[in-house]
Amino acid sequence: MTSLPWLDPDQLWFPPAEEALEDPDGLLALGGDLSPERLILAYRNGIFPWFSDDQPILWWSPNPRCVLFPSDIHISRSLRRTLNQRRFHITTDQCFGRIIRLCANTRAEGTWITDDMMAAYTELHKRGIAHSIEVWNRNNELAGGMYGLAIGRCFFGESMFSLETNASKVLMVHLAHQLGEWGYQLMDCQVESDHLLTMGARSIPRAEFLSILRACVDRKPDQPDWDFSWQWPCPEVK
Repeated sequence: MTSLPWLDPDQLWFPPAEEALEDPDGLLALGGDLSPERLILAYRNGIFPWFSDDQPILWWSPNPRCVLFPSDIHISRSLRRTLNQRRFHITTDQCFGRIIRLCANTRAEGTWITDDMMAAYTELHKRGIAHSIEVWNRNNELAGGMYGLAIGRCFFGESMFSLETNASKVLMVHLAHQLGEWGYQLMDCQVESDHLLTMGARSIPRAEFLSILRACVDRKPDQPDWDFSWQWPCPEVK
């Protein structure tokens, strides 16, 4: 770790993502700050922060990178039944602060979402870059949620939680279809999980991921405002 560059909070830069370590996979740099400008620069270049309260800020760019292309979303038979039952409905940006707190507090294994991280992403939300997606049950109770960043035609998923069975899967279906309709090219999932893989995510080489970012982060999506209109069912999922 001593050979990694320490970032000066007064200097806004990152080393190239290709210089990240192989072990631990993707560790690129330490230090810096969580200013909106640094976070935006990081995501645009395939880098994200991930650290604990007792660590300095750690910046990562793993290889390979887990992504979900909107057209690849997988809907199992059981999930299709849940969607047909219309047990949940989706909103966006209704309670960002509550969503990020639940993402932090519902993880049994602990969380990297420190108070400083919450403050940083809340500021990005105020600037229209970070967004929350909420899943509500029939009693209008929060059943699941997610937050992430929208930059150009790329969505960078940060964290997700589910309080009811299949709530997060319903969220993923709506998010993928809506992103596809808006012309987004991919959803960054950072690292693999069984849940993401069953939904259609896959890992691609970091070089391919960075190439997609370079082509897409400066392109405006077809819909600039985060207001979901896609509803189940629709012709492409019958």
